[in-house]
Amino acid sequence: MVRDPVCGMSVDESSALRVEHGGLMFAFCSLICRDRFQQDPDGYAHAGEVEIRAPAAGRIAWFSMEIGIDPAIPTYSGGLGVLAGDTLKACADLSIPVVGVSLLYRQGYFHQVLDLDGRQTELPMAWQPEAHLQRLPDTVTVNLGTREVHVGAWRYDVQSHGGVSVPVLLLDCDLDGNAPQDRALSQGLYADGDSVRLSQEIVLGIGGVRMLRQLGYRPERFHMNEGHAALLVLELLRETQIARGAWDFDAVRHACVFTTHTPVAAAYDRFDLGLAASLLAPAFPMDLVRMLGGDDALRTTRVALAMSHYVNGVAKRHSEFAHTQFPDYPIESITNGVHSVTWTCDAFRALYDKHIPGWRTDSMSLRYAMSLDGGEIGQAHAQAKAALLTLVQQRTGLLLSAQTLTIGFARRATGYKRMDLVFHDPERLRRIAQASGGLQLIFGGKAHPADEPGKRLIEHVFAMARALAPDVTIVYLADYDMTMARLMTGGVDLWLNTPRKPLEASGTSGMKAAHNGVPSLSVLDGWWLEGHIEGITGWSIGTDGQESGGDDAEASELYDKLEHKILPTYRDAPQCWLDVMRHAIAINASFFNTQRMVRQYVTGAYL
Repeated sequence: MVRDPVCGMSVDESSALRVEHGGLMFAFCSLICRDRFQQDPDGYAHAGEVEIRAPAAGRIAWFSMEIGIDPAIPTYSGGLGVLAGDTLKACADLSIPVVGVSLLYRQGYFHQVLDLDGRQTELPMAWQPEAHLQRLPDTVTVNLGTREVHVGAWRYDVQSHGGVSVPVLLLDCDLDGNAPQDRALSQGLYADGDSVRLSQEIVLGIGGVRMLRQLGYRPERFHMNEGHAALLVLELLRETQIARGAWDFDAVRHACVFTTHTPVAAAYDRFDLGLAASLLAPAFPMDLVRMLGGDDALRTTRVALAMSHYVNGVAKRHSEFAHTQFPDYPIESITNGVHSVTWTCDAFRALYDKHIPGWRTDSMSLRYAMSLDGGEIGQAHAQAKAALLTLVQQRTGLLLSAQTLTIGFARRATGYKRMDLVFHDPERLRRIAQASGGLQLIFGGKAHPADEPGKRLIEHVFAMARALAPDVTIVYLADYDMTMARLMTGGVDLWLNTPRKPLEASGTSGMKAAHNGVPSLSVLDGWWLEGHIEGITGWSIGTDGQESGGDDAEASELYDKLEHKILPTYRDAPQCWLDVMRHAIAINASFFNTQRMVRQYVTGAYL
C-alpha cells in the first residue's frame, strides 16, 4: 500500500477505480484502494465517507475559446489554447470522461511575417479542416438577435498512449443558409470588434451546450476555461426554466467550474449592454443578463464567477492575486502543467523510454530522473540542441555554435512579458558575452495584430541584434507555433522568463523546458515561485514579493546571475550543470504536468 499523493488515501499500487460504461473502460488511476471500494446499484461508489460517482462518457464538458491539439490544426493563439490541448491529452491518459468544446477557425490565428527590421505583418493561415477532422452531420441553431444561425461541428479524437480517446468538438458557422456575416464567425480567432467577439462567445457557450445535447452528451460538469465560455450558463438556466418553470440557479452553479487564467484586465471580456441586448434578447431576458453580468456592462468573468461552485486560479500566487481582484468569491489554486509526452523532445523521449519505463502513462515517474547518468543527459541535450540550431540555420541562414550558452525566450510579444528586459543595459550584456566567450539568444512569439507596443518590442529585438553583433548573437524566429516551441524548449541551454509581477498568472514555457532538462532563469512569479530552488532547478530574478522590483533592479540581477552564476557553471563546471538539468526533470517535470493537474481537478472540482 502507498499513500495517494493527490487525495491522501492509502492506495494499492496495482489498482485503480475502473468502471465499465457503454463498452468502454474508464479508470481513475489515483482515487481509492481496492479493499475500501464497493459499488452501489445506483452507480455511486463509496469509500468510508467519500462518495464517488462512477464516470460515463462525456460526463465533463470542457469549454475553451481556443484549443491547441495538433500543430496542423491552428485553432489556438498561444498558452491558453495549448494548455487546453494539453489538458485534454492528460484526460485521455487518465481515462477521464471529458468532451472538449471549442470553435473552428478557418484562417487560424495568423501567419506572422517579419521584415529585416522586425516589422510584423499578419497573413491568413489557410488550412483544410477536412484533412484533419471529421465533419459531423448534426446541426443546431442559435439566435443572434433576430438572425437564426446554423451551427455545425467537426470532431477530433485525442488519443492517449494507451488507446483511450477524448472527443473534441469544433463548432462551425460557415454553413450554407447562414448570412455572410455569420459564416464569417468561423474565420479568425479573437477577431476585431465586440460584435463579432460576443457573437463567437454566444456560439461557443450557448451553441456548444445545444450541440452536446444534440449529440447525446449529458455532462454533469461544465468547465469554463477562462470567461469566454461563460454564456453557457444562460443556456443551462434556460433548460432549467423549460424543465421546471423557473431559473434553477443552484442546480446550474453546482454543475459549473471556472478557471481564470490571467490577471491582465484585457483578458476580462466586457460588452456594452446595448450590444448584448441586440444579440441575446429576446431569447434571454436582459434582467437575467444584468443580474449575472453587471448593471453597467456584460462582464463574462463575473457571470462565470457567480455561477460556478468551484473557481480556481492557475498558480498559488495567481489565486492570491485573483482573490484581491474578486474578493467576494472563494478562489482555489490548481497550478498549471504541460503534457509530458507532447513537450519532451525526441532525444529525451528515447532516454526516458530506456530508463524510466511507464513515464508516458505516469508523468510523476519522471522523479526517477535523479538516477539518470549525466553523460546520457548531456548526449540527449546535444541532439536536441543540434535540431534547434538546424532550424535556425534553415530559417535565418545563421550558423550558431553548439558550444556557446544559448538562451531561449518565446512568448506572446506584449509589454508586461518584457521580452527586452535582457537588453536593459546592452553594453553590460556585451561585456558579459565578451568575457565568457560568447552568448546566443533565440526569440520567438507573435504580437496581437492590435498590440502596437508589442510589435515595437519585436522591432527592438531586431535592433539589438544589429547593435550587439558579433559579441552577442541574437535570432528571432518568426511564426512561433507548437512545432517550433517543442524544438526551442528542448534545444536551448537556459530558458528566460521576465514578466512584470504580479501579471504572470502561471506560465508554462519553463515547464516545457524542464521536461527536456533545460533550467530556467525567471522572475519569481507564477509557477516559478513553486518550482524554483536556487542553483538546483534554475535561478531566480528578484524577490518573492508580490510587487515588481522595477526594471533597473531586476535587469541588474539578471546580469549578475548570468555573469557570476550561470555562465561560470556552464563553462567551467559541466557536471554541476548536468546536476541542474537532472533536478529540473526530477523535481519540476515530475510535478508540473497536466496529469497531476487533471487529478487535482477531478478530486477538487469534478467529484
